[in-house]
Amino acid sequence: MTELQFKDAFWGTDFTNHVGYEILIQRLCEGRRMCKDVEDLLKLRAQAEERYGKELVTIARKAGGQTEINTLRDSFDQLKTQIENIGNLHMHMAGMLREEMKRVEQFRERQKEQRKKFEGIMEKIQKNKVSLYKKTMESKKMYEQKCKEADEAEQALERISNTATATPKQTEKVQNKAKQCRDAANEAEKQYISNVEQLDKTRQDWENTHVSTCELYEEVRKSLETCDIAADIDCFIQKKKTAMSPAAPVVFESYYDREGSADSNGSARFGGGGVMKRFSNLLQGNCSSSRVNVNDCSQPAASPSADKSDGVYASIPGFESGALASAPSEPVASAPPEPVSYNVIYEYIAQNHDELSISVGDVVTVIEIGDDGWWTVERNGQAGLVPGSYLESA
Repeated sequence: MTELQFKDAFWGTDFTNHVGYEILIQRLCEGRRMCKDVEDLLKLRAQAEERYGKELVTIARKAGGQTEINTLRDSFDQLKTQIENIGNLHMHMAGMLREEMKRVEQFRERQKEQRKKFEGIMEKIQKNKVSLYKKTMESKKMYEQKCKEADEAEQALERISNTATATPKQTEKVQNKAKQCRDAANEAEKQYISNVEQLDKTRQDWENTHVSTCELYEEVRKSLETCDIAADIDCFIQKKKTAMSPAAPVVFESYYDREGSADSNGSARFGGGGVMKRFSNLLQGNCSSSRVNVNDCSQPAASPSADKSDGVYASIPGFESGALASAPSEPVASAPPEPVSYNVIYEYIAQNHDELSISVGDVVTVIEIGDDGWWTVERNGQAGLVPGSYLESA
């Protein structure tokens, strides 16, 4: 039978889970309390031995027999001497128990000092690991959001480039926006990769410290046992073990690797950083003008063959493939549209003077929908452009 060891049986099942180490600390605290119980037992036994020994000595010295003569007198004196000797032996035993009690107390205090030292090291590295884990998850979230914004900006650039009515100024604006978004995505990717590398280094340091600490604690445990050490350790591990291997490390997850290749119609890159450029077939046509009012496009019932969103980006209401195919070449005059309310599902910070900052949970009124993915909305008397995919119908 393979001997179980602390370092192999008390890993956490989750990356930030330290329940295995906490179980070991609890067991050491229980061992410290056991040492204190042994001290109390030895103290009480020493008091009893001393009290009994003193009583025997007192009895032997108070005994009479002074009037007896010859052999009976000698026998009686011998009896008193033996009783006194036995009493002295009990008092000597009390002294030995007190010495043993002091050694147990010294052992307990010495182990407490060592445990506190390693607890401080483990606590510091655990906090560092948890902090870096949270930082890595935040950078991952930011990386994914920036990739999404870059993809949407590049899709808008692709659409407006294919629009005959687009002016050079509109094209330049969308192109600059796409470049800014892609650069931001590349920077977020670098930060995400850097955080993953730092976290993995901290994880390795924590695992090495965990192993060395467990080995030290196991030596403490062995020193407390005088019977079958292996059996007691195996019993404790079988009852309290958490996981036989450490949690899997956090690895870099590319925003694009987890999505199907059908969602991409090219692998061109805009700028550096290794972030793949994606174009969605979200919109199969364009209205004649660059921006339309929310009620300017007719909304017939969708046919069975109508294209559907690929599930990655929110579709733009009113832009069905059938409706776009039959859109007139000139803007159609219509009655003033009724206000359409939308809920904000992603936060966006305005980066140009004609844009509007929005927060999750805001309710905005859509004034105009642009085929480049930017919608004109109004909130609290302020109007500006926001990404249409950041909104959902109220």
